Amino acid sequence: MSAQAPIDLDSSVAITDPSLKNSHNQNRIDRVILAFGNMTAWLFPVLVIAICFQVILRKSGHNQAWLDDAQWWMYGFIVTLAFSYAILTESHVRVDVLYQGFPRNRQIRTEIFGLGWLLLPFLILMADVMFQYGWTSFSAGEGSSSPNGLHHLYILKLSLPVLFAIAALACGSMAYRNLRVIAQGHLYQMLIAIFPAAVFFAQRVITYGLWWVLQLLNPDVSGARIYKLPIMAHTEVYAFVLVVVITLASWIKTTVIQKSEV
Repeated sequence: MSAQAPIDLDSSVAITDPSLKNSHNQNRIDRVILAFGNMTAWLFPVLVIAICFQVILRKSGHNQAWLDDAQWWMYGFIVTLAFSYAILTESHVRVDVLYQGFPRNRQIRTEIFGLGWLLLPFLILMADVMFQYGWTSFSAGEGSSSPNGLHHLYILKLSLPVLFAIAALACGSMAYRNLRVIAQGHLYQMLIAIFPAAVFFAQRVITYGLWWVLQLLNPDVSGARIYKLPIMAHTEVYAFVLVVVITLASWIKTTVIQKSEV
């Protein structure tokens, strides 16, 4: 009697629960995001029921604007969070005509470049833009365009920067996972892997930090005028230098430690 071939657990669970794929490589942040994604997935049947119910009501002449709004709220929340889930489980759509023919090391480097240099800067940018977008909506007390719709629309819009920040965490985690396959994952290696994102993130932190400091020191100066001060004109340079200095310091420290252990 011939022995049965071992079951590929990752392949078998990917159909029913993609979050179990490569679960041994997941860190605590990954598990929290995936668990949240699995819970949020239950909104899909609720969304389907809401759509069907609204179609019936509309055909019978009893359209409910709040139900239309609820559908968009659920859809926007689910799709944005599903983006993080897809990144961590690698269940997103791939157009890999060239990628599938690469050697494994080149595939990993391609993943790191795509995640750290292309996707992560965009996610950090969107989190920053959506924060201002949501805050403007909150300040205006934005509601539904329909009198009997769902008001407090700013709740949905304020969730967008949080959801994009979650996606950025997922993207950074996946970049680090791929980095650990071909390197030891030291700080300087990770900063190189996500260099544009690191510079942009540092620039936003410096910008907001300087804004608050200058606002506290000069309470009579309006917020818009603070951005026009000379010190605020070179935050990109400050961020670039800061990231380069941290990268070099980490590389020197790692090199010294490795030489001392030899």
